[in-house]
Amino acid sequence: MVLNAQKNQIRFPKGIASSVGIFGEVLADVFPDGSVLGGAPYNVARHLRAFGLNPLLISRTGNDSLQQELLGDMARLGMDASGIQSDPTYPTGQVQVHMLAGEHRFDILADQAYDHIHSGITHLVTMALKPDLVYFGTLVQRSTTSRLALDSFLNDAGGPKFLDINLRAPWFDKHIIRRSLLRADMLKLNDQELTVLAELLRLPGKTPQEQVITLIHRFKLESVVVTCGMYGAWSINKDLSQFSAAGHPVGSGVADSVGAGDGFAAVYLLGTLLNWPGDILLARANQFAAAICRIRGAAPKSADFYTPFLLEWDG
Repeated sequence: MVLNAQKNQIRFPKGIASSVGIFGEVLADVFPDGSVLGGAPYNVARHLRAFGLNPLLISRTGNDSLQQELLGDMARLGMDASGIQSDPTYPTGQVQVHMLAGEHRFDILADQAYDHIHSGITHLVTMALKPDLVYFGTLVQRSTTSRLALDSFLNDAGGPKFLDINLRAPWFDKHIIRRSLLRADMLKLNDQELTVLAELLRLPGKTPQEQVITLIHRFKLESVVVTCGMYGAWSINKDLSQFSAAGHPVGSGVADSVGAGDGFAAVYLLGTLLNWPGDILLARANQFAAAICRIRGAAPKSADFYTPFLLEWDG
């Protein structure tokens, strides 16, 4: 890996691919005093762009002010917006955030623009990019229309498929989980989501590691990584090699944990493309996720946030 000092981005060595296709929802968290754009796919995409990759986000937004805000942000960040479809009927995805007894409650609204991603447009965009690695989740599969578009995306994309499962109640069921695992090569989930999968899929095993090995065999996965918050992360590959990394200290500067998992996923994708060893891959993903916890929201406001990581990981 070589650092491009002029832009503080990674210049990929010759022969190392850098295009990533990302399929899924764009959401605005709507607070009483304003809104913040997010959604796991968008968060991952903007991190990858800051690291010097060329992510193409395929989603659908309404013809509204949130769409204009998204396109403006993407232009400012130098992101390719050719995968963003515009819907004349349905609004840009929203999550209503309510305060109750000092705690936030999130209501993911139904029937949003990302539930109507067009499979034909998705096919054309994906064939033009031919991504080297692809990312998808489960929330966007709650509608038949977007499920068909996702199928088109995964069929057309030639690279390995990374499933960041991101279970969001009540928008998942056993069918969505099974069809996602059957299409994936790599799986990322947290320890709580592993518990949900173990129950829904009746995974045998007395330990989480035994349950993950069952997942690998049953769904022919190349690897599974399990994040455990402040306790770090661990992974198992199809050859049953195992890696782990202790939690990275955050200290007293925790702002919130919003987007930490998305930051972890972005660095994991980056390290996968750059062939980082398993232990280094987990440690760096943990390191970046911990840093996200020290800022408010899912992504930094300044590109300077990424510079120390780019400098440290150079070489």
